[in-house]
Amino acid sequence: MPPYTIVYFPVRGRCEAMRMLLADQGQSWKEEVVTVEIWQKGSLKASCLYGQLPKFQDGDLTLYQSNAILRHLARTFGLYGKNQEEAALVDVVNDGVEELRCKYVTLIYTNYEAGKNDYVKALPTHLKPFETLLSQNQGGQAFIVGDQISFADYNLLDLLLIHQVLDPGCLENFPLLKGYTKRLAARPKIKAFLDSPEHVKRPINGNGKQ
Repeated sequence: MPPYTIVYFPVRGRCEAMRMLLADQGQSWKEEVVTVEIWQKGSLKASCLYGQLPKFQDGDLTLYQSNAILRHLARTFGLYGKNQEEAALVDVVNDGVEELRCKYVTLIYTNYEAGKNDYVKALPTHLKPFETLLSQNQGGQAFIVGDQISFADYNLLDLLLIHQVLDPGCLENFPLLKGYTKRLAARPKIKAFLDSPEHVKRPINGNGKQ
């Protein structure tokens, strides 16, 4: 039995970054897929700490909140920078990822048809900080912080990949981000995960919009 279990809806959503992290670190995990019908019954929702998913099991440890789960895995696998300074910068990146992800989720679930054009127009403003961060680290030819991968890299990669679906040309004016996305997606274990039927068939969001 794998020590890790992801309890989540049948979508990529807030779990694909942790799946990429686990895959890239050579870990196996179990998926407990929660259908709308199961969720609407209410008993699982009532049992969840914040009344929401994902829920993550690491042996006897139960965790909620996707970013807390990513940080736990980062500490487990040494993906939180090499020192306190790098860890602080990794947090800066991840908080920026979360901010843009929240904007994306709001668009997808509340304002897709009316808001997509304005969202895409504003997207370069939201992507520029990540290009700047890359430019400040080894000329943008490495990771987002330091010289080893961090949990923020997996979260940022997922964010960039879903935005390339929303707006395929969104990285054209950000050469470092474009190269970074290609480079990370080509890591053998990440590539195998991204090519897997489980990933390919899993919708990005729960309402069919992307």
